[in-house]
Amino acid sequence: MIIEHVEAIPLDMALSEVFKGGTYQVASRPTIVTRVHLANGMVGETYGGDEFHTQKEIVEVVRQHLAPLLIGQDVRDFQRLWERMFHVDLDLGNRGLHQLDMHPRGILMQAISCLDNAMWDARGKLYQTPVYKLLGGVRERVPVISIGGYYPKDGKDPLEAIAEEVDMVRAAGCMGIKMKVGRASLDEDLARVRAARKAGGEDFVVTVDANQGWDPLDAVKFCVAMEKVDLGVRWMEEPVKWYDQTDGLRLLASKTSIPINVGQGEISGRACRDLIDKGAVNILNVDCTLCGGVTEWQRIADMARFMNVEMAHHEEPQVAVHLIAANPHALFVEIFANRVRDPLLWELPDGFPEIRNGYMTVPQEPGLGVRLRQEVIDRYRCD
Repeated sequence: MIIEHVEAIPLDMALSEVFKGGTYQVASRPTIVTRVHLANGMVGETYGGDEFHTQKEIVEVVRQHLAPLLIGQDVRDFQRLWERMFHVDLDLGNRGLHQLDMHPRGILMQAISCLDNAMWDARGKLYQTPVYKLLGGVRERVPVISIGGYYPKDGKDPLEAIAEEVDMVRAAGCMGIKMKVGRASLDEDLARVRAARKAGGEDFVVTVDANQGWDPLDAVKFCVAMEKVDLGVRWMEEPVKWYDQTDGLRLLASKTSIPINVGQGEISGRACRDLIDKGAVNILNVDCTLCGGVTEWQRIADMARFMNVEMAHHEEPQVAVHLIAANPHALFVEIFANRVRDPLLWELPDGFPEIRNGYMTVPQEPGLGVRLRQEVIDRYRCD
């Protein structure tokens, strides 16, 4: 039960092509493998996060500042250990300026996430129970959708590209797609969403993600246009720019009946509280590799349930499958059906959960139920 040793191992894997979303592009797949070794020989381990700008700093915080707080502690005391890490005396350049200080605090929260998630794997192994059972155990399989709909390379017809991708997503066993918008004109993106609906059919789940690409009035125009032609979009994700995340979202909510999904970039439960209270959002797409781990994600989920807000999870299915399975108001696990976009998902875990007929089976082994391949860790280790 006692924590003896902690490891944090940064990985980075170059992708064979560049993927372009509404406001960004991706050329590599970084992540951090975290291990918590117990005195009884058990090891809690997982991986998560895709932060390449500050990966080195996150690993340093884990190794130098948080690990010493955990050594000698009882891994079962998850609330106490979380508070111990959250209130660490750590200077990352904080100056008391809210917006400017979010960067160093984001480093801290991602470091906490690494350790908290690995410790949940250790607890599950201690109790010989899957993590989703420790959190509540609502269901043994969860619906799964694929992140996709990236903008095609120059020269390829975007409508043909999205139709082909929808076919690939269905063939991979997913029940829907989360497609990117926000880089092209509103008319072009609307045509792409229509193409996805046409290719998928009425029973195919279509969600739309602008990655904070629009001002509120453009977000209103786009959502109203989607409703006018009845595209049946399950949610509109991250519609407005970073600097208008409360009033802008509330304005959009007053103009559309499409559920609004935000929160993947938030780093605390308090920030998610403000999105619900001030932004009138319908879904929180919080990421447990960013917000403080399984412990804080579950706190957010409990708050959201009483405020009639549904829960989703941004990427990271190796952990998210347990969170979605443990909460009755949780929606979909997200994967990348295109294996070129996230090759680590298919290479790093040994025995990834089965996906069939739109659902992912929840691992039944103790802990998170995902063993990591050491040879893959050694191949992409970058420290």
